[in-house]
Amino acid sequence: YQRRVHGGAPEVCNAVIEIPKHSKVKYEIDKFTGILKVDRVLHSSVIYPHNYGFFPQTYCDDGDALDCLVLMQEPLVPLSLIRAKPIGVLKMIDGGRNDDKVIAVASDDPSVSDYESIDDLPKHLLSEVQTFFETYKLLEKKQVTCQGYMGLKETIAIVQDAADQYNKLRMTGRIKNAYTDS
Repeated sequence: YQRRVHGGAPEVCNAVIEIPKHSKVKYEIDKFTGILKVDRVLHSSVIYPHNYGFFPQTYCDDGDALDCLVLMQEPLVPLSLIRAKPIGVLKMIDGGRNDDKVIAVASDDPSVSDYESIDDLPKHLLSEVQTFFETYKLLEKKQVTCQGYMGLKETIAIVQDAADQYNKLRMTGRIKNAYTDS
């Protein structure tokens, strides 16, 4: 992931979209080849409610880049790079590990770019997002626990910490380049 998270980060970040809004297919970038692969088709009768991806050059407790859900009008093509403004985070535990989902808005989509905080979003939209993550792995017999939403201050700290963790690993040689993290 050579594209930097920065571009005004942590207030505005580059996000790589892996899964388009309304998809039932879970795509992810293969870390060793850089090729987009199909991880699975969701087993439950649900679809991703918004574009889903990650902030490059971040690292989290689950061993992956920091996940993000980017709200905007349209579905994006997988591997799109978009400027996203983090406004909140859904705290989650997936398989016993922290797996936070940053909620961001597309900086260049006028229909959502005025949102500044998770508190600005309609409560029903937040319920839909949380319900999606609580149920999307049910038929796979996997445990996901949502612990609720956190505000902007906490979100910015999470984004900054994930970028710092990546830089620390890179400086110590534990992340060697874009596609290896041995």
